[in-house]
Amino acid sequence: MDRARQLAILGMVVSGCLAALKITAGWFGRSAAVSADGFESAADVFTSGLVLVGLTIAARPADENHPYGHGRIEILTGFLLGIILFGAGCTISWHGLTGSADETLPPASWVIWAMLISIAAKSWLVALKFRHGRKIGSSSLLADAANDGVDMLSGLVALAGVATALINPDRFLRADHYGAFVVGIIVVVSGIRVMYQSAMQLMDTMPDENTMTRIREVALGVRDVAGVEKCFARKTGLQYHVDLHLEVDPEMTVRASHDVACRVRDSIRDQLPWVADVLVHVEPSPRTT
Repeated sequence: MDRARQLAILGMVVSGCLAALKITAGWFGRSAAVSADGFESAADVFTSGLVLVGLTIAARPADENHPYGHGRIEILTGFLLGIILFGAGCTISWHGLTGSADETLPPASWVIWAMLISIAAKSWLVALKFRHGRKIGSSSLLADAANDGVDMLSGLVALAGVATALINPDRFLRADHYGAFVVGIIVVVSGIRVMYQSAMQLMDTMPDENTMTRIREVALGVRDVAGVEKCFARKTGLQYHVDLHLEVDPEMTVRASHDVACRVRDSIRDQLPWVADVLVHVEPSPRTT
């Protein structure tokens, strides 16, 4: 979790520097696409800060009012991030289109360097955040990594718009503004995708089949377990809470079946660190009646 917070802070610093660079370059270099990409990076500063707040709150331990912990705030953060991306994308696209008719001069060629620096920096951030986000199962950090990936892609689009306008200013003078419009559309699509993924987790959507199979395999590997009738899981932040219906010998005493349930719970938590807790319900196995 500490590493995730460090990456969120790093993302804020890098995005802030890139935003200042691209907005300045776009303003003095007469490039709407570069300016649009700069404002998208400025939004990244806010979204990375939002991720940082979400990770900090999610790390709080469970209490009387939140027996499952505070992990859901981390998923909610990802959803809010998607809303911000959607709004920012709409704004960028609108300004890209409405300003195209006023363009009379092509952008300065040196603005290309600002975009190359931005693309390289964002590529590095994407690799770092995706790798660590997958490792700890952080929805908001993965969403932030995807946001950086969109920023990298939008940088390529802005670069293409500037290059097109420079190659033939007489025919493609407005290509720079159209590049800004496409940048906004990319951001809008990314925002919708992030909102959808976060909403699915807030609705307790089951994890993928491989994840559920792994939980069942660990449970079935415990001595005296006759079978697993039902297995459900829901994500609460960085980890899953599992509900398990365990089949045991119907002739077992209550104490013995309780011991089996405890061993299953401990085995799953020990072998699967992404599981926070397991609620085990013991049932008589029909195969032994």
